[in-house]
Amino acid sequence: MLKRTPLYDKHLQLGGKMTNFGGWELPVQYTGIIDEHLKVRSDAGLFDVSHMGEIWVTGAGAEAFLQKLVTNDISRAAPGKAVYSPVCYPDGGTVDDLIVYKYAQDRFLLVVNASNTDKDFDWILKNLPDDCTAENKSDEYAQLALQGPRAERILQKLTDVPLNTIRFFNFVPEAVVGGVKVMISRSGYTGEDGFELYFDRDRAVELWDKIMDAGSEEGLVPAGLGARDTLRFEAALPLYGHELSEEITPLEAGLGRFVKLDKPDFIGKTALEKQKSEGVPRLLAGFEMIDKGVPRSQYTVEVGGETVGYVTSGSYAPSLGKNFGLAILKAEYAVEGQEIDVVIRGRRMKARVVRLPFYSKKYAK
Repeated sequence: MLKRTPLYDKHLQLGGKMTNFGGWELPVQYTGIIDEHLKVRSDAGLFDVSHMGEIWVTGAGAEAFLQKLVTNDISRAAPGKAVYSPVCYPDGGTVDDLIVYKYAQDRFLLVVNASNTDKDFDWILKNLPDDCTAENKSDEYAQLALQGPRAERILQKLTDVPLNTIRFFNFVPEAVVGGVKVMISRSGYTGEDGFELYFDRDRAVELWDKIMDAGSEEGLVPAGLGARDTLRFEAALPLYGHELSEEITPLEAGLGRFVKLDKPDFIGKTALEKQKSEGVPRLLAGFEMIDKGVPRSQYTVEVGGETVGYVTSGSYAPSLGKNFGLAILKAEYAVEGQEIDVVIRGRRMKARVVRLPFYSKKYAK
């Protein structure tokens, strides 16, 4: 039985085409992926991301524990700051990538990928010390993502919080939006400015309707998981299970800036130090198709008939009008300008390695 968010009936009412996403029944699109994608780039889109996981870590030892759990450094973050980080196994492979919301030194909210929630919680419990506690509260929350250049203008109609004072990857722990108590985070997964709202799941339909009403004259549209994927892909944001996995380290995925090897210790540090000192053997690279063809996940990449890697994600990029891909390649081939062959349905199609991201991100500073 597939899980459903509290907005399931609303999606059906709006004509959402439902699909199985990691055990959840969610809308892949409403009017069409390309339409929704372009509206998020030009105006705004509202996404139901209530399937994401929320885990609280609290107690005197919470910060010290999370410093050991994640690869990034959260000790420098002030309360009200969100920190993106991979989480690794001892061998350097990736458990998940998540966002740590720092409420206080003894109180943190972790937002994790939906399909990894149970696995992540088990990993946290396995490593949890006695001086802090962890609680999986995922079933209690709804989460909405309002994304696009008009997101601030739309949301400001519903709240007294001066949104222009919230910087990117900062959050307001308690606010009221449309009469609903929420946590407001200025963040997202689209390459656009925007906000993510966390609140009581029982208020999901009410708040969805109020935001859609507030955006009725601003071009706001409901957006599905299809557009969410093409938007994050254009901005070269990783998707767990594609650009990150148990077999792919954050260094291979090009996320070295989120791996603080100068920290005293964290799970996976020794393996990642070794990988860096010996030279990362393969790297994530972006490529543009020269021949006609759409690359897809797991397609083989060759150079001169030799396999040099594989595609992790590929798509037509609606904002750019071209076909692109992300691939894990042997390091010597992951260089801008390198010509490669992508094997699409048995045929070698020419492509060229290009600089990432494909689409320049438009975040609020």
